[in-house]
Amino acid sequence: MAKVPSSVVAASGLVGGYGVARWTRKRQLGGVVLAAAGAAAARQWRERAGGKAAGALSAAYVAAFAGSHPLARKVGAWPAVFGAAGAVALAAWAVADRRG
Repeated sequence: MAKVPSSVVAASGLVGGYGVARWTRKRQLGGVVLAAAGAAAARQWRERAGGKAAGALSAAYVAAFAGSHPLARKVGAWPAVFGAAGAVALAAWAVADRRG
């Protein structure tokens, strides 16, 4: 069975976490989605690229989540979330997924 690329898992966590929080009006539930996808992606990053890369990509994941909030005031919520998700996906692909 083919694995889902970590870049897709990470981007889905950011988009899905926001979507769940917005549509259910329960921020904590969105946080659960965000954290679960982040943990799954971090496990893949560690397996594929090592601990240092996993740490850096995990920090980028958290930074993208945090950075999407002020960005949303300038460009809107969904564009900010998609931009953050795209940036994390690109980084994950370049560091971990591209190799195989």
